Amino acid sequence: MTQETDPKQAAVMPTYGRADIAFVRGKGSWLYTQDDTAYLDCATGIAVNVFGHGDERLLAALHAQADKLWHTSNLYRIGEQEKLAWRLTRHAGLDHAFFCNSGVEANEAAVKMARRFQYRQGFEKRFKIMCAGNAFHGRTLAMLAATDKPLFREGFGPMPEGFVHVPFGNLNHLRDAMDEEVAAIMVEPVQGEGGAIAAPDGYLEGVRKAADDFGALVIADEVQTGMGRTGYLFAYQKAGIQPDIVVLAKGLGGGFPVGSVLARKQIGEAMGPGSHGSTFGGNPLAMAVANAVLDGLEEEGFLADVQRRAAILDEKLAKLAADYPGHILERRGTGFLRGLKLADKVTVGDMTAALRQKQLLVVPAGENVLRLLPPLTITEDEIEQAYHIMDEAFSHLATA
Repeated sequence: MTQETDPKQAAVMPTYGRADIAFVRGKGSWLYTQDDTAYLDCATGIAVNVFGHGDERLLAALHAQADKLWHTSNLYRIGEQEKLAWRLTRHAGLDHAFFCNSGVEANEAAVKMARRFQYRQGFEKRFKIMCAGNAFHGRTLAMLAATDKPLFREGFGPMPEGFVHVPFGNLNHLRDAMDEEVAAIMVEPVQGEGGAIAAPDGYLEGVRKAADDFGALVIADEVQTGMGRTGYLFAYQKAGIQPDIVVLAKGLGGGFPVGSVLARKQIGEAMGPGSHGSTFGGNPLAMAVANAVLDGLEEEGFLADVQRRAAILDEKLAKLAADYPGHILERRGTGFLRGLKLADKVTVGDMTAALRQKQLLVVPAGENVLRLLPPLTITEDEIEQAYHIMDEAFSHLATA
């Protein structure tokens, strides 16, 4: 039954190009349809389900909290929120945490914090946010302005002012564009939606120095890269820099909606009562699950093993690129945020559909890139299965 003939399906606003498939349950790295067909999930809700599906620790935390209390609002103290704020800020080397429900909300809050901090420091003219070309920070009006993609902006009227774009990875262009009006530099350590493009070596260090030289802040957008996705709790840690603000979501709740902004003490103190808020942000259910996610990520050796298994996946992708040079131009990314840039003759939409027909779920990205975002718990055997499915799909193209 198509959307035209199914009134319930037609009632859903058509803002997504949905595949004609519905999943009814999941376990580990696998999703299952009503007829029990199993799909290997290397999409994970777009980098969300860090422990896959049906994780016992997360289920126990959610059920235990659901039996006690769901919502009170931020008019009162929330114990699990204070616990998570303490843990996240200690890991990030920061001081304050704000909680919301999604990545785009967190990015909006981060921009407000940067501008408010500069204002409180006496720099009222510092309002610009320096962003990278090809970045993706969300789909609210302000974050469309931060995201330099004309296609996303079409038909939504004039964009909010104050967002400037420079080429990603180019420090000369960045420094040339800096001036006394820049409040912060907003950067993804790896551009996920933009095509799984990792920051070049030395780039994040250069961003930090440019910000320091010009009196600006650094906002690390870790919505997709944070919470272990790259083999580090936060991707910026590999570069050894210290951002002033860190934005989290997606993997933070392991599938439960939650976002967060972590910030330096002076930045947090600039945000007094009434300066920002969220009705549902930091609610007991989300906080219980996020604390359980962090419990898993903190287990001794877990992130090191993520790096080990991610290296195995990288080897498999390297073999695919070597075996099908006419179809795969480049492999990209890091950790379990990986991408294959496809030749123009192979559209990422068609390849995503072809892999789905073989029961492998992946995610398309910009620049005709096939993106793999498996759960951090994916096994070596499952990596091997994913490789063989992709090999079969590319082999079919090569012989067609």
